[in-house]
Amino acid sequence: MPANCNNKFALLVTGMLPPFVKWDFLRLLLLSFLAASLFSLSSPVEAGTTLTSRTTLLRNREYAEALLEGIRNARKSVILSFYLFKVTGSRGNLPRKIAEELLNARKRGVDVTVILEKQSGDKDPLNEENRQTAAFLNRGGVKVFFDSPHVTTHTKTAIIDSRYVYLGSHNLTQSALRHNNELSVLIDSPEMAAEAKAYLDRL
Repeated sequence: MPANCNNKFALLVTGMLPPFVKWDFLRLLLLSFLAASLFSLSSPVEAGTTLTSRTTLLRNREYAEALLEGIRNARKSVILSFYLFKVTGSRGNLPRKIAEELLNARKRGVDVTVILEKQSGDKDPLNEENRQTAAFLNRGGVKVFFDSPHVTTHTKTAIIDSRYVYLGSHNLTQSALRHNNELSVLIDSPEMAAEAKAYLDRL
């Protein structure tokens, strides 16, 4: 607030302003408050905007634990978009545990969607691994989509209940979830979830 406004405010509090100045000053304060309120209500969230959120760093194996917990607690929706989702029959396979939790969520009535990468070459091992996972998920009612083979979708993203966003380096492979040095974040922010979903909707 400018210095002259501070002085007027001090005089207003002490009752030393003349009545006509007092009412003019009060009108100015009221108009300023209304303008600020209308501006805040009408300003949409734009790309690149800094949003208030709670962020948790997920190192290495912490990611799988956090994602499994998030899926187990999901009540409305789960959206996953991953470059590679490699489910195997090996004992202790973490991607399979994640896939099974997605099926359990679907049984609870949660809307579950998975977006996977598809390379242009039919013989690419990534395509076969993602197709096998897609077939496993489809049998349990999970919706699975593949991106265009002409564009690589290298995302590693999960959005749960339009509030929790998982972003980072982890693919859904045993190597990434158990052995590699990987780093991701869990963001608790409905605004960020909305932006992330809008991005995935355009893929």
